[in-house]
Amino acid sequence: MGSFIYDGAEVEMDDRTLTHLQIVIVRKLRLSEGFAMSWAFSPDFGSGRASVWIHPTIPLHFKFSGSRVPSINPVWLAELTESANSSRGLIVTAENSLYEATVPGHQNRSQSHPKRVEQVTVERRQDDRFLVSPVIGASR
Repeated sequence: MGSFIYDGAEVEMDDRTLTHLQIVIVRKLRLSEGFAMSWAFSPDFGSGRASVWIHPTIPLHFKFSGSRVPSINPVWLAELTESANSSRGLIVTAENSLYEATVPGHQNRSQSHPKRVEQVTVERRQDDRFLVSPVIGASR
């Protein structure tokens, strides 16, 4: 588990998610753009959502537990980037949140309907750090 440390607050997440978020966030900050970053809590955590304002003047640190950079999923990266560029801001989504749902036997992939998952679990640990994990198989 890596850590996203922002203005002194630390949120743990897996290195793969953290790497994809790092790419999107650094791209925005290099352009001196501020933006919101949000995630939804699982019902086990009381539902709801959290949001932070990301700005170039606020201290930010990405801490990875592994030494290797994971492979980059261009579809997931595009989804996160599109989200960050929207008025809603960067919404943390699970990697498999964008996929094609095709009708069995139908050959025209252009009529597929993408589906998204916008839910992660957030657990507060005893040391007041947070653990963020994507919810696999959730839908809105």
